Amino acid sequence: MHIPDGFLSAPVYAAGCAVSGAVCALAVARANRNLGEREVPLLGMTAAFVFAVQMLNFPVAGGTSGHFLGSTFAAVLLGPLNACLVMAVVLLIQCLGFGDGGLTALGANLFNMGIVGAIGGWLLFRALRAILPRSRWGFLASAGAASWAAVVIASAICAGELAASGTYPLRVALPAMAGVHALIGIGEAVITVAALSSVLAVRPDLIAAWDRTAKLKEARP
Repeated sequence: MHIPDGFLSAPVYAAGCAVSGAVCALAVARANRNLGEREVPLLGMTAAFVFAVQMLNFPVAGGTSGHFLGSTFAAVLLGPLNACLVMAVVLLIQCLGFGDGGLTALGANLFNMGIVGAIGGWLLFRALRAILPRSRWGFLASAGAASWAAVVIASAICAGELAASGTYPLRVALPAMAGVHALIGIGEAVITVAALSSVLAVRPDLIAAWDRTAKLKEARP
């Protein structure tokens, strides 16, 4: 899903940069207002964790491989806008230091993997939390399902960008991207659930979404 240079048209590049830039600016402004000494180190640790785990590839069908994305995990842990900042840092380092994705496509890549993955994954997570039992397993099931769906949706949007740019027809790009990432999403869900379960076991207060759930329980008579 890391789009290289030359694969998108100028309007698609521009749209990706505009939307991603606006969301990051909003996230920075909100972080400056709301983040304290406790939250800032957690953002850095989460970015380091996501970056490190993304370096580990696992095999998928047809000789391809995938890796952990981490945007929905970061959104559940930190909140969606903070997760966008984490993903912006991770994707920028990958682009400049490792050549994963083109510099001109950075805005589109951040939109697909960071904004859709974080904000879209967060919205799906919140919708599932309203349906599933408000328990530990319901929390983890919501996070796992949302992380899987976010990966598939992001890959479909990537396919749409390639089609809009005239690189590949949608009938080719969409099934290829969504099919492979449906399998990659399984690994994403497993890692997301395992990581959140580990944090819940030792420091549940660090998980923004879990903390909100606990407060809602306390508020009930």
